[in-house]
Amino acid sequence: MLYDSVHNLKLYIETVGCQMNLLDSELVVAALRKAGYELTADVADADTILFNTCSVRQHAEDKIYSALGRLKFSKRARPQQVIGVIGCMAQKDQDLIFKRAPHVDLVVGTGQLAQIPELINESRKNRRPQLAVSLDRRDATRQEISDSFQSYDPLRDPEMRPSPFQAFVRIMIGCDKFCTYCVVPMTRGPEQSRPPRDIVHEVRKLVAEGVKEVTLLGQTVNSYKHTQSGRLFRLSDLIAEFHDTPGLERIKFVTNYPRDMTNDLLQAVRDLPKVARYLHVPVQSGCNDVLQRMKRGYTVEHYREMLGRIAEFVPDCAVSSDFIVGFCGETEASFEKSVALVREARFKNSFIFKYSPRHGTKAHDLFLDDVPEETKRRRNNELLDLQNEISAEDNARFIGCRVEVLVEGPSKSALKSPLVAEEPATGATRAQLVGRSRCDRIVVFEGNPRLIGTLADVRIDDCTPTTLIGSIVTREFLPIIE
Repeated sequence: MLYDSVHNLKLYIETVGCQMNLLDSELVVAALRKAGYELTADVADADTILFNTCSVRQHAEDKIYSALGRLKFSKRARPQQVIGVIGCMAQKDQDLIFKRAPHVDLVVGTGQLAQIPELINESRKNRRPQLAVSLDRRDATRQEISDSFQSYDPLRDPEMRPSPFQAFVRIMIGCDKFCTYCVVPMTRGPEQSRPPRDIVHEVRKLVAEGVKEVTLLGQTVNSYKHTQSGRLFRLSDLIAEFHDTPGLERIKFVTNYPRDMTNDLLQAVRDLPKVARYLHVPVQSGCNDVLQRMKRGYTVEHYREMLGRIAEFVPDCAVSSDFIVGFCGETEASFEKSVALVREARFKNSFIFKYSPRHGTKAHDLFLDDVPEETKRRRNNELLDLQNEISAEDNARFIGCRVEVLVEGPSKSALKSPLVAEEPATGATRAQLVGRSRCDRIVVFEGNPRLIGTLADVRIDDCTPTTLIGSIVTREFLPIIE
């Protein structure tokens, strides 16, 4: 116990950003629960308020500073309240956060999350700001910097997961790609792969707790390499180590780097039945000049060759991507090459972002942000409209077929307005449920809530650009499609 009244304290945590941040929040909450905290969804009811932050885009940072501004006077009513900023923005901005929001009590970087319970305790006792961050990548040797970014293998907290049956597993931290637009190498540190034995142990423990699907996380997850007992493990070797764990149904991994999409990994996706037929591989631009300024390390031709190998090894594999529009120097001709790549590749979906200059990156220092905001917005909308059109056409081919779905829980619309009914013949309860197919397509259907956490066959009757809509298969025979 950290202090006498800890069991009366309530924790509120808000998470912005990627899956890595979601996992970090799960780990932090688990550590604080062990220390006696109770989780609350009401920020006004909280004694400790934590913001787990993202620095990839300016909008994410603005959202946090706005939230901090709204808490400016809250400590007048609750003098013992502790407000903390943790994660990537904390590592990047450090003392700047205290200057912009003097009422913040602690700033904790991505490599110091294990210290949060002690830092909160120290702040509450002494009412002094607490700063805990890793070394700057320019200020020490690689080993010293890596040590300061050490991940930790702490407790897990099922309540913070996407569902009780799904869990993230970090297999590596950091990044060494140094794309000119990206802050991740500074906020997450050097690339480090965790030992296979630790990952396998964590996966098996999660499965024993009821997890059916694990998603392996890494900034460039297919760059994973670790030598254990004289043997080099790549991502394909790692997956094979725990693939046959009884009770495990699905294995996914994100995010992939195009140049590290090796044939052995594609063979694993093809040959190991529990691995999802889905790969997220950001391209960022369809123009070689833009890719060179981004320092992405490949050309559009390399990316096309990779797509060809994916189609050759795993013909039923779905591929999604990321695009940045309006990067420094992107002309209309450059943008049209991205449009052409989307038409050609026919991604399952694409995440499209407007370029946002980030202080501390090479692009911020070297290039002029010369694409007007209005142009960025237009290009974003144009590319998104095209991708939605392609996604709708692609989803339509599933109509009349059945897919195997891992049922995750009630759909979002059902959570807002529960649709629960009884079958007239049997009296069985039915609700609107949601799950994902083996190729990671969202599937919504009506079914018995007891299906949650299981695999179910669903006949697809309709679709939208983002969702397949269907009904539970009983006895009829339908062709299977991934």
